[in-house]
Amino acid sequence: MTDLTSTVTNVGRAVQSAVYRAGVYGHRPVVPVTPARLEEAARRRMSTQGWAYVAGGAGTERTLAANAEAFARHRVVPRQMVDVGRRSLTTTLLGRELPAPLLLAPVGALELAVRGGPGRAEPPVAAAARDLGVPMIISSQASTPMEETARDLGHSPRWFQLYWSSDDSVVASFVERAEAAGAEAIVVTLDTHVLGWRTRDLDLGYLPFARGVGIAQYTSDPAFRRLVEARAAGPASTVDDVPDQRPTLAAVRSLLSMRRRGATRGDVETFLDVFSRSTLTWDDLAWLRGRTDLPILVKGVQHPDDARRALDAGADGLVVSNHGGRQIDNAVASLDVLPDVVAAARAAAPQAPVLFDSGVRTGADAFVALALGADAVLLGRPWVYGLALAGADGVRAVVQHVMAELDITMALAGVATVSEIGPQHLASHGPCGDRSTAQGGR
Repeated sequence: MTDLTSTVTNVGRAVQSAVYRAGVYGHRPVVPVTPARLEEAARRRMSTQGWAYVAGGAGTERTLAANAEAFARHRVVPRQMVDVGRRSLTTTLLGRELPAPLLLAPVGALELAVRGGPGRAEPPVAAAARDLGVPMIISSQASTPMEETARDLGHSPRWFQLYWSSDDSVVASFVERAEAAGAEAIVVTLDTHVLGWRTRDLDLGYLPFARGVGIAQYTSDPAFRRLVEARAAGPASTVDDVPDQRPTLAAVRSLLSMRRRGATRGDVETFLDVFSRSTLTWDDLAWLRGRTDLPILVKGVQHPDDARRALDAGADGLVVSNHGGRQIDNAVASLDVLPDVVAAARAAAPQAPVLFDSGVRTGADAFVALALGADAVLLGRPWVYGLALAGADGVRAVVQHVMAELDITMALAGVATVSEIGPQHLASHGPCGDRSTAQGGR
């Protein structure tokens, strides 16, 4: 597929025209453009377990719904007779010029979205990110070691998402490896120190990590390997809360799943022991700050006080996120807290970037988040659906569609550059009735 997004202005027109011209010859887009059709097509392609893990949310999934509903309360105000003949999505983030204010969010256990095992997971995503010049945030729960993904990315920008293990030697090793792999930032996910109550996964009794899926960063890590060896040399471990440990077909399949991924039961049990840490406080951020010169962003911020505390503790930026609705049911939508978090961040550290995550499905969604103060947005589930349907081509197509719609939305709102987008381009509609269009810029 020809890259129409990283080398031209007016991206929307270029992508749109390519689709229509191909249609003259009977060709449809690589993946559905309509978000609902994209999601449904991916659901049909993916396994039951894979779909539950990727698409599901916490509890009754009210937070998942709230993330989407929040965008409907902020409507774009079209403007006319503005010269937008040449538009650009180019932006600068952490000193790096990017083709758009868009990053690929970290997604764990990505091989659940594809058929053919872990080797079909991160490589096509890296290829699409490389072609588009869009940063890929490599997950701690990846199915491919970060060094291999870095090789596939070439010179394309990459960040590393860190889950803070209960063993600091693993944390330090991950950060050291990320630096060596060319990561340009560390994104510390704060909101998953306890796994959310994910009802779809619970109904299936399915946790991918317990089957060796999505733990490649750990099994390839020297510090983690030392923990596995120490565990094997210690007293025999027991598995609690399992009603029947007699051999079953399901147990055999789980062991085969581990073996296909080069993992052992000892690897899995050690991972489950050290995955997360619920004793972290803001003071611990200084420990991480002392181990890397890379910018540190904290992901999962939903309250202005946490924004201030994070920046005071040494964070270089924030990601406003509720983990895509996967952690707390009936939680506040990320978009609803974005303006207050941005205001707190600007007051505490005016140059610190504030990114937005959770609920972005379209270019119009991205425009709204940018207008409410985000410096860039993270795209998650949509590109995973593209991956499930068409590999690298699917990821590339989804990202191009989002970028194209963002560009077209800018044009119709009378905006030529990303830096011009601000609250003056929105009218908000809340439960108390219409509110007047906000004034001022970003």
